[in-house]
Amino acid sequence: MATIAIGGMQHETNTFAPSKADYAAFEAGGGWPTIQRGASLFEAVAGANIPVQGAIEALRARGHTMVPLTWAAASPSAQVTQHAFETIVGDLIARLKAMDQIDGVYLDLHGAMVCEHVDDGEGEILRRVREVVGARVPVVASLDLHANVTRQMVAMSDGLTIYRTYPHVDMAETGGRAAALLDAMLSQGRRPAKAFRQFDYLTGIPSQSTFIEPCQSLYGRIADIERRHGVSVDFAPGFPMADFPECGMSVVAYGPSPAVAQAALDEIGDAVAAAEPDFALELLTPDEAVQRAMRTGAPGSPTVLADTQDNPGAGGNGDTTGLLAALIRHRPPDAVLGLLIDPPSAARAHEAGQGATLEFALGAISGVAGHVPVVGRFTVERLGDGVFTCTGPMFRGFRMTLGPMALLREETSGVRVILASRKTQAADQEMFRHVGIEPVRQRLLALKSSVHFRADFQPIAREVLVVRSPGPALADPVDFTWTRLRPGIRMRPLGPVFTRA
Repeated sequence: MATIAIGGMQHETNTFAPSKADYAAFEAGGGWPTIQRGASLFEAVAGANIPVQGAIEALRARGHTMVPLTWAAASPSAQVTQHAFETIVGDLIARLKAMDQIDGVYLDLHGAMVCEHVDDGEGEILRRVREVVGARVPVVASLDLHANVTRQMVAMSDGLTIYRTYPHVDMAETGGRAAALLDAMLSQGRRPAKAFRQFDYLTGIPSQSTFIEPCQSLYGRIADIERRHGVSVDFAPGFPMADFPECGMSVVAYGPSPAVAQAALDEIGDAVAAAEPDFALELLTPDEAVQRAMRTGAPGSPTVLADTQDNPGAGGNGDTTGLLAALIRHRPPDAVLGLLIDPPSAARAHEAGQGATLEFALGAISGVAGHVPVVGRFTVERLGDGVFTCTGPMFRGFRMTLGPMALLREETSGVRVILASRKTQAADQEMFRHVGIEPVRQRLLALKSSVHFRADFQPIAREVLVVRSPGPALADPVDFTWTRLRPGIRMRPLGPVFTRA
């Protein structure tokens, strides 16, 4: 059996976000395991729905020897600092160089990492790995569905697999597919032919969900294409918040010959191109969304409002107040917003104690233009330490450490808000249960998330409304101030074309 090196670095970069990912951000992990070096990786990811864990299980089942290198992840934000990137990747490469024998490499990457000093973080990691192992050793990687797949990423690797669900319930499964691709290369003694295509339009991330069209149908075709052509093929809708030339959608295929790989790629690629008009999505203002939810939501079947533009999973800090202010204005019954990331207010709630009523100035910490804190009197209804294990389809097995948490109730409206101290998007019902809220019993759930919440919340929701409340993770890509996209790409489906000044 073969000796496989395993490592990775996960970061989704919104170059328009207010704060960068420094080394401390990777030490914190952002809901994912903290930085792991060597053998500690196996225990840290055990049981979690994470690509590297899926790869570990698949390689172990095939009898391969695994040598863990370095693995790290941080919450989405602006660029990764040069120091963080060079420290983590430098350690990974040093461990790789120290290996006596190596037959293959598996890397758990995101695909949308932009750094202070390099646009294509994953392409640079793959380039450095290839420089160490040479052309003889196969290198594969798994990527997030939001990967902005670049030409260098394809050139420097022998195989890429990409999530096929959004919410990402198949993260571990995707790591397992990458491991199977690597195992096939080792057992057959040859690399597959590659085919790659980038597209000329961007889509907002709320419209990329595989729960809705057109992605539901597009991803439904992939397994059939693979079966008929005998290939591995994947589609990445991209992360439309990274201002660099190769931002955007792509498809990649691997097959027994260039012709077969290209035929499979053309089939899914033509379908993606034809689906451009179908990526449009209704976006509501906070007031519109709250008023509509008041007409539709009911206990046992709440209406869910996605505060998509402040999504911590897309570079937001989870602290903007536009939707919370609208809730308080309209006073809907049985309404809860979460998670509002406000460490000082959470600490103040813990200091005051459960049952205390006092004035708070909530949110608006990160300085998003036009936002001010929500000031009012709130009762501290419940406190939590922020330590719990998720149970939903996407984050099942994730051990959260969100710092001090609190459930507050606004005095005049009765609206409740859940505070946390470390940013993560509201994508698992345990985040609410931890402070005594059973989500299904509410009439209205306002979630700081774009799509991942759908895995655990859509099954209980009467309706899902996407809210355009101010924040750095804009739902419509055309609203960003782009400067470095490739000329000719449309900044939304059927929308205006980017031209450089």
